[in-house]
Amino acid sequence: MQEKLVIFDSHSHYTDEAFDADRDALLASFPEKGIRRCMICATDLPSAAACLALAERFPALLVTAVGIHPETPDAPEGYLDELRALSRHPSVHAIGEIGLDYHYDDCGPVQQKRILREQLALAKELNLPVILHCRDAMGDMLEILREFAPLEGVMHCFSGSAESAQEVLKMGLYIGFTGVITFKNAKKPLAALRSVPLDRLLLETDCPYMAPVPYRGKRCDSTMLPETAAVMAREKGVSVEEICSITAQNAARLFRTC
Repeated sequence: MQEKLVIFDSHSHYTDEAFDADRDALLASFPEKGIRRCMICATDLPSAAACLALAERFPALLVTAVGIHPETPDAPEGYLDELRALSRHPSVHAIGEIGLDYHYDDCGPVQQKRILREQLALAKELNLPVILHCRDAMGDMLEILREFAPLEGVMHCFSGSAESAQEVLKMGLYIGFTGVITFKNAKKPLAALRSVPLDRLLLETDCPYMAPVPYRGKRCDSTMLPETAAVMAREKGVSVEEICSITAQNAARLFRTC
């Protein structure tokens, strides 16, 4: 089945140490398995540099996003200038992964909101889409996004309600879903998925995290996306091949890789 699919993994972290043992061999195997593109996302400045270096080794497969993740305890002095310089690299097609995460106490809400606003403004300045992370912070996230709407980008690994999904869509954003939609307790994300039109859906792993059933608990990678696509196809009433093709076209359009 995988050989017939055309897959764009719109959110991955292949610079993560979980892939140190077999990274190159794994990535080299993707084209024959239908995985045509992967967006690899930074979480801080060192990972951004690592993303660019990896993309240089796999230019036909990988595109990159550079940004400061909300779980990063502090954004260093001058980080915006560094992101601006990194964004000149030909592999950079987005600012990300950026957002809000109130699940842990590593970085307080005031600082997170400031850094998010600064990076949203940078994305507008550079005319780049954003890749957004939101965990336990949907109210504040929507408030900030309204300040910058309309926006190009994606709310990745969406975990909000169908009502929140509609708010996100109104701002011009796409919505990405991970292997979470394959879990038994996935009622809320499935309801949100059903409310999103096909032309605004993205398929993603967030690997090495969020492995779908039947791989849950294992290291995730893009070869597992057909399992997520199968649930998405079931809920949207189309074939797996159509879901993969449509979401690949959506990602190519958003990240301007056509």
